[in-house]
Amino acid sequence: MFKLNLKIAWRNLWKNKGYTLINILGLSIGMASCILIFIFIRFQLSFDEGYKNEDRIYRVVTNWKYSAYEDFSSGVPVPFAAAARNEIAGFEKVGSIVKRNAFLQINDANGKEKMKSQEAVYYAQPDFFNVLSDIKWIYSVPELALAEPNTVVLSAQYAEKFFGSVKDAIGKNIRLGEKINLKVAGIIQDMPQNSSFPLEIVISYETYKGRFNSNWDSVNSAFCSYVLLKEGLKPEDLQQSIANFNRKYYPVDKIAGNQENKLQALRAIHFSDKYDNFANASINRSQIYGLAIIGLFLIITACINFINLSTAQSVTRSKEVGVRKVMGSKRSQLIYQFLTETFVVSLAALLIACVITELAIPHMQHLFKGRIEFSLFGHPSIFAFMALLVLFIAFLAGFYPALIISGFKPALAIKNKIALNKGGLSLRKILVVVQFAITVVLIVGTLVVIRQMQFVQQKSLGFNPDAVAMVGIPNDSLSKIKYNTFKERISKLPGVEDISFCQSPPLSGNINSSDFTYNGVKNKDFELRNIRADENFFKVFDLKLIAGKLYHKSDTANACVVNETFLKKMSITNPQEAIGKVIYASGNTVPIAGVVKDFNDQSLREQISALAIFPGKNDYWNVAVKIDSKQIAATMKEIDKIWNSTFPNGVFDSAFVNETINSYYESEQIMGVLFKIFAGVIIFISFIGLFGLISFVATQRTKEVAIRKVLGASTLELVKMLNGSFLVMVFVANIVAWPLAYLFVSKWLAGFAYRIDISIWPFALAMAISMAITLVTVSIRSYKAASANTIDVLKYE
Repeated sequence: MFKLNLKIAWRNLWKNKGYTLINILGLSIGMASCILIFIFIRFQLSFDEGYKNEDRIYRVVTNWKYSAYEDFSSGVPVPFAAAARNEIAGFEKVGSIVKRNAFLQINDANGKEKMKSQEAVYYAQPDFFNVLSDIKWIYSVPELALAEPNTVVLSAQYAEKFFGSVKDAIGKNIRLGEKINLKVAGIIQDMPQNSSFPLEIVISYETYKGRFNSNWDSVNSAFCSYVLLKEGLKPEDLQQSIANFNRKYYPVDKIAGNQENKLQALRAIHFSDKYDNFANASINRSQIYGLAIIGLFLIITACINFINLSTAQSVTRSKEVGVRKVMGSKRSQLIYQFLTETFVVSLAALLIACVITELAIPHMQHLFKGRIEFSLFGHPSIFAFMALLVLFIAFLAGFYPALIISGFKPALAIKNKIALNKGGLSLRKILVVVQFAITVVLIVGTLVVIRQMQFVQQKSLGFNPDAVAMVGIPNDSLSKIKYNTFKERISKLPGVEDISFCQSPPLSGNINSSDFTYNGVKNKDFELRNIRADENFFKVFDLKLIAGKLYHKSDTANACVVNETFLKKMSITNPQEAIGKVIYASGNTVPIAGVVKDFNDQSLREQISALAIFPGKNDYWNVAVKIDSKQIAATMKEIDKIWNSTFPNGVFDSAFVNETINSYYESEQIMGVLFKIFAGVIIFISFIGLFGLISFVATQRTKEVAIRKVLGASTLELVKMLNGSFLVMVFVANIVAWPLAYLFVSKWLAGFAYRIDISIWPFALAMAISMAITLVTVSIRSYKAASANTIDVLKYE
């Protein structure tokens, strides 16, 4: 029976090749887009999966709640782990890990330099690997490899990179900085891409110089602790113990901000928008949901094409249905037959979709810079998804047309007197409206995302980041002696305009904040962000002074500069009132020398912070170099040469401030590209479906058009007649889509503290685009029908 149905399905599909092609083309493009979205979502949802104790593994995070705002960190104070092991009975294991950047040097057997590089390194306690016990050890075990000072564990990839093979790496030495020799004592597996722990170089915690820090008020997001709960316990069971711990170590009278520790589940780390992670690859769940909805829209749009064309074509198959019913076919058999046809189309579309997906994967890899694993056949769940996708489409797209066609009355069907009832016609119009409403929502969304990204790139930040390179410098004692020599040498280069020693550029996520005392009174409402920079910092970045003066070279520890937001938060209306007042913050007790105009110190998702700029001669790790924009390439080459001759044991590292700022919006830019692609796909699917539908309508009304033409109707009038209903449907779709699009873009823009105003133009432009493409698409086919030779149409009447 199935073989017979398949043969009949093939004949019918081949008979209507044009409509079959439109259906397969629309479905295949929609399915390919869905498969790509599924691969992306599956990869994101697979982060940190597969740990046998994953429901018992938690990261400890730190929260603050000030009067004016809340703050969050993925880190904990250094003494947390030792105290928690002894005092929180529900913790089976507690392991700390610290991320740092370090200079490494590898020598050959003769002691000659073989390789040097700047790498991310992790100082880890053995218990960290007992918490994440599924990390495979190729050589040694945590208790042996990480128990002693000056030992290091490498991933298999890095063992091969540094020493040629895993076997050759064991027992070899790696120079850390200037003085410390690390012995390779263990090898671990390469961590997968979908891990929040890109562990490649792990140094024993006993080597970490900061391990003796006893300050509970000092928290850095790079210092993390992971815990394994005892069997059978849940976070709720430990609430009281953790609350008691918080009260003991974070007393309100000594530590500001109601500081407290909480537990965050292992599988929640990748999706957190409050806390960062070592992989720097988090994603908001709302972005995943948004892509899933777009994927659903794509399939619905493709299915609507199929439904519309199938129901429209049903009139031409009425005789077939009538004969089948007279010969004894049941309605269920007819439904099964038409569902078989849909299944064949869906299967053919899937095969084409797989080809399209394979062709698109390299471009997706490029878009995500290779950080995401795209593989069509790399995971069994992808096959399951494709099978479900075919069945879903076959049922969704085929069931209603099958129901309509199989319901024809035999007597009318055989006489070819079947006409779609008003309900069917109305449903087809509703489906067209839904299809174009989805299209308009995506067009509006794409236009707003593009405009917001332009706004982010063009908005004045309150300082000038153009042509400023941040060049990293070593901060060991020997290198500090060479700072002035380095500065003098690069200042003589013709392309260098100015130089400043500093910690960070004005806008950076790597700026510390702390509580502070102003004029002898401790502030409990907010923390103060602080930058350390020399006196040239203000000139290099063109920061505007509005009161007082800037500190000079001689003021190495005798003055600071604050911004306008600091004054606003302190309720100081006259900037002159702050001049001379003493601030104590981060170990500095200095008077305020001046006030600078506000500048954006974080991405435009955040409001401007209260901020102070301190001189800090011994605390710089960057040089900001202002370069003539016409000589950037040549000047950077010369700076590279001078840097390497001044700091021969280091690794040159530089980045332009503008590029760094743009990287903060990388996820939004990627989403913008995806919106453009999928909006284009949906537009294409919608309008090939529209072309197919108007083709069928024009064919059905050929005699009517011919008669009207004989009676004197012009070609233009006939085109208007055929176009009218479609333009009305697209207009209605715009009216329906506008409120939905407004809600969507409003929610997305709410993630930015600085954003564009939502104006009418994206909505008007979306309407103009949809109406224009509809007009062109429909008019081409309408004109062909209206200009047909009336004699050919009516000669048999």
